[in-house]
Amino acid sequence: MPKPAPAIEEHDRGFWEAANQRRLVVQNCTACMRLQMPPAPSCAACGSTHHLEWKEVRGRGRIEGYCVQHDTRVAALKAEQPFNTAVVELAEHPEIKFFSHLPGVPPAKVPVGAEVELVFQEVEPGQLIPEWQLVR
Repeated sequence: MPKPAPAIEEHDRGFWEAANQRRLVVQNCTACMRLQMPPAPSCAACGSTHHLEWKEVRGRGRIEGYCVQHDTRVAALKAEQPFNTAVVELAEHPEIKFFSHLPGVPPAKVPVGAEVELVFQEVEPGQLIPEWQLVR
């Protein structure tokens, strides 16, 4: 499925740079030891702007839930409707969630609770995005 390229901002640049190296990172606040995703300019818990760093995670998780998109406003995705949007929780940090289209899984056939692993898809030359696929 063609996906739009990310609009990279200063506070999430490290995330996208890691993705282009086929690594998955989340923000870690060293002031209060809180992990957060998506990246933000400050810690959502303590407000720190100077104690944010990137922490690499393994890229394994499980499907927590999903919905089927029948009418998206994202022009690049309209031709692929309907498609899944699954919520994936990280195995090592279940409080961290990601969205995924689950490549290869037909709409509405998402096995909730199934294990998934990270893959990367190129959305434009030189730009990868994280995506999730079922563990076979």
